[in-house]
Amino acid sequence: MQTQELKMKAAAVRKDIIKMLGLAGSGHPGGSLSSVELLVSLYFNHIKFDLKNASSPDRDFFVLSKGHVCPVLYAVLAQLECITQDELCTLRKAGSKLQGHPAKDKDLPGIEISTGSLGYGLSIGAGIAAGVKSRKSSNRVYVLMGDGEQQEGSVWEAAMSASHYKLDNLCAIVDDNGLQIDGATKDIMDVSPLGAKYSSFGWNVIEIDGHDFESIDAAYSKAAAFKGKPTVIIAKTIKGKGVSFMENLAEWHGKAPSKELVEKALKEIQTAEVGKLGG
Repeated sequence: MQTQELKMKAAAVRKDIIKMLGLAGSGHPGGSLSSVELLVSLYFNHIKFDLKNASSPDRDFFVLSKGHVCPVLYAVLAQLECITQDELCTLRKAGSKLQGHPAKDKDLPGIEISTGSLGYGLSIGAGIAAGVKSRKSSNRVYVLMGDGEQQEGSVWEAAMSASHYKLDNLCAIVDDNGLQIDGATKDIMDVSPLGAKYSSFGWNVIEIDGHDFESIDAAYSKAAAFKGKPTVIIAKTIKGKGVSFMENLAEWHGKAPSKELVEKALKEIQTAEVGKLGG
C-alpha cells in the first residue's frame, strides 16, 4: 500500500479510536493515537495475516504488550474487516469482544494473547519466536511496547534471552512518546538512552520517526532482512497524535473525551486528512 493510502487508513483509524472511546466513556486515547502509523504500516504492508484463516500456523504473530491501547488495534482490525463498525461501538461493554484490554478468550481474530499488565509481552513474544524458530519456519513475531513499560525488569530479562538465542525473527517496537500515566518517563524513571541499552543487550537497533510512513516501512523491511539478532524499532512519537488538545499531555493517557470533544477531534482529523491529500 502506498503512502497516501496509508495516510487515509491512519485517519480512519484515528476517527474510530475517538468515536469508540467517546461512546465507552473510558479508555486510553493518548497511546492509542501515538501508535496509529506503526500498526497501520505493519498490518497493511508487512505482517502475514489471513483473516479467513487467522489461526494458521503459517501466520506472523503480533503481541500488544501495552494492552491498554487496544483501541488502535481494534480500529486497525476493523479496517481489515475482522471487526464491524457496530462492534467497535461496544468497546468496554459487558459481554463485548472488545474489552478494555485484549482478551484471547473472546475469540477475536488477530488477538494472540490476553494482555494488560505491563512488562511481559516481550517475554511472550520471545517464547513464540523461539518456538517458531525451532520448527524452522520463516514466520515473524512483532511486539508493541510503551516507553514507560521499559521500566519493568521483566522486559530486560526477555531482551537478554532473545539476544542469547539469536531470535532474529523477533521485532520489538517501542512507542517512545515520552509520557506515561503519572507524567514524563524521564521524571518517573528515565529509560534513556534506549537505543544504547538494547544495543548493549545484543539487539539490532533502528531509531525512527514513528509517524513517518516511509521511515516505518523501511524499518520493518530492515528488521525482516537482519540476521543473527532480534531487532528493536524505537519509534519517536507524539502522545495523542492528531488531536491538538491531546498532544503531549499525560492527562490524556487514560481519559475519554466528552461528546463535545469527540466532535472537535473528529473535525480536526478530517481537516488534517483533507490537507495531507491535497484537496
